[in-house]
Amino acid sequence: MNSRSGSQDGDGTRATIEAALRASGRPGQLHVCEPADLPRRTAELARQARDTNTAIVAVGGDGTINTVAQAAHAAGCALGVIPRGTFNYFARTHGIATDVADAMAQLLGARPEPVQVAAVNEHLFLVNASLGLYPDLLEDREVWKNRFGRSQWVAIWAAFATLFRAQRRLKLRIGLDGAQREVKTLTLFVGNNRLQLEQVGVVQGQRPDGARDNGRVTAVMLKPIGTWALLRLMWQGAMGTLGEADDIEHFEFQQMVVRAPSVAGARRLKVAVDGEVLRMKAPLDVRVLPVPLFLLKPAPADREAPA
Repeated sequence: MNSRSGSQDGDGTRATIEAALRASGRPGQLHVCEPADLPRRTAELARQARDTNTAIVAVGGDGTINTVAQAAHAAGCALGVIPRGTFNYFARTHGIATDVADAMAQLLGARPEPVQVAAVNEHLFLVNASLGLYPDLLEDREVWKNRFGRSQWVAIWAAFATLFRAQRRLKLRIGLDGAQREVKTLTLFVGNNRLQLEQVGVVQGQRPDGARDNGRVTAVMLKPIGTWALLRLMWQGAMGTLGEADDIEHFEFQQMVVRAPSVAGARRLKVAVDGEVLRMKAPLDVRVLPVPLFLLKPAPADREAPA
């Protein structure tokens, strides 16, 4: 559990988890970690879970879940999730409740099932990875929150401030299916979560077999456009019609290599991975991983329908 994850009631979350364990007679240890210590500690605990045939459970938002999932995937142990974030796309995709007590009830009866994960330069992502405008927006939002406090309105105004100065175009060379292509874009977004892509209208509905994983991820590229056109696209995304816009291009792939020919190869690119901004060395190798993540998913009858 990330000690500083979001603005949730940490003490209340901990009490609910411990009460559920006591009531069920199930053993469990709750580790509350500082953000800086989370990667090291989760790596240790994931190896312990593998060696004792148990599971590691992430309690927090997308960033915390990503860190714990990274450790679970590397160690080869099962992962459980108690979502405490804002959007919770990963949890909702797999029918995991967003209420702590309900999620605990599901977890105690869950079984591990394989789910698709992707990576950019070996850094795993569950929901999305992007470069360009979106990482800038995340960094600006943190600056605004540190200055004006954490609230929804501060996040909204920070987003508007980013959009009104979004003029930096990326010149990229992408390698896809053996072919090379040069593009200019404001942002390159790669989605590994079909629910998120459905909600903004980039993909339409579930597949006929109900599956959300197909061994591929979806890239969305935004053409260089002005501020007012950006605002129009934001509105289309909110209305779930982004896929109809002329200013975006989207396609599915299994592996893609991204280079920035206008800069030296040693330069590190700013990449947002499940809401966390990282610096990565080019070229970026974005691909679906051959080994899945084993997620403790609720029994089919207990799963919540994604909203």
